[in-house]
Amino acid sequence: MSGDHSDALISRRVRRLETLLEERGIVGGATLDEAIDAFLSGASPANGAHVVARAWTDPDFRTRLLADANAAVAELGYASGGVQPQRLRVVENTDRVHNVIVCTLCSCYPLGLLGPSPGWYKSEAYRSRVVREPRAVLEEFGLTLPADTGITVWDSTSESRYMVLPRRPAGTDGLDEKALAALVTRNALIGTAAV
Repeated sequence: MSGDHSDALISRRVRRLETLLEERGIVGGATLDEAIDAFLSGASPANGAHVVARAWTDPDFRTRLLADANAAVAELGYASGGVQPQRLRVVENTDRVHNVIVCTLCSCYPLGLLGPSPGWYKSEAYRSRVVREPRAVLEEFGLTLPADTGITVWDSTSESRYMVLPRRPAGTDGLDEKALAALVTRNALIGTAAV
């Protein structure tokens, strides 16, 4: 998935918006940079990995996470991220269903839990193809699922964000929460990889 063209277009638009804000005296460049840095300072896929590891080791937390993800992640001191409040829904992979997330309109994404989105997530190729041919797209990421595993694609919006709860890998029963979290990648939280 190459998002070079889309990324360049988005970068030009963002730079133009920054320029207009500065030219009109709405906000200075340094202030804008400070706001962006503050916003991103706590955003990391390590946060989502911590949530997953807790769900793998604490069945009660897992139940709360699947029922009300906003409240459950808040227990750990996290929010899904974003300027406005958003509904977070965590969808669980099983041996019968694999979940993958996308935002077909732009790049809505639980920033606080997954960190800044990868370029391919914002690309038009990913956004359009994962809905039409999810199995083929996942195979391009190196994830080949059994033919009888269903794939559900979740489309994020400005009001709703999604995060995947990957399947816990076999043979990890003896690992503590920190070691389990180290196994979880951002792609697994999006659904384009397994753990």
